[in-house]
Amino acid sequence: MTEEEEKDVGSLIVHKLGALILLNHSFSCGRASLLGQVVCMQKRMGEAVARVARKVNETVENKTDSLDLADCKLMTFPVGIYKVMRNVAEEIHLITLANNELKSLTGKFIITFNQLRELNLEGNYLHRLPEEIKTLLHLKAINLSKNKFRHFPEQLTALKTLETINLEENEISDVPVEKLASMESLQSVNLKLNPLNEEVRAIARPLIKFDLLVSPEGAQAVPQV
Repeated sequence: MTEEEEKDVGSLIVHKLGALILLNHSFSCGRASLLGQVVCMQKRMGEAVARVARKVNETVENKTDSLDLADCKLMTFPVGIYKVMRNVAEEIHLITLANNELKSLTGKFIITFNQLRELNLEGNYLHRLPEEIKTLLHLKAINLSKNKFRHFPEQLTALKTLETINLEENEISDVPVEKLASMESLQSVNLKLNPLNEEVRAIARPLIKFDLLVSPEGAQAVPQV
């Protein structure tokens, strides 16, 4: 990237992400009157754009291997980031999107950032993963805690390098224990605060070599105030 291109990165991010966040409602304003919604959107758009632009700009300019977009009120991953980061996407090894309002993750996201070693999606509204997740051949850790998974995302069992899976505080009852047991690199699976069935609890212990973290039967997550 030339010096001139680097100088334009910040303004490019602000313009592209600003428009996309506004059009795609990449944050929520709760329930309010129409006028209240507009005022709220304008205020949050400014805050969200500034925060996202700053963090993306830091990653691009400093040529770091991580992108931290936690706590940015995102409901979708802003598509403008793909273009802004097209020259550095394959250098990104860690992405944090924790504590946003994401309801889905697209295949484009996975394909773009295909060199990920760690992906943190804690505290969103995800209930499934795209099939493209199987192409993350270098992924070692994924954090999906505090989401809305009712079924264990079995695509993860195809990842030979995966060492850590965190699915704490979801709604999972059944687990593909045999498939997990065949994962050579797997070291830890966190299934605390999930309504696991009796069969999983009984079968898991003698069959597996990795650490399986579960809560005492009947344990429930503490409601957030």
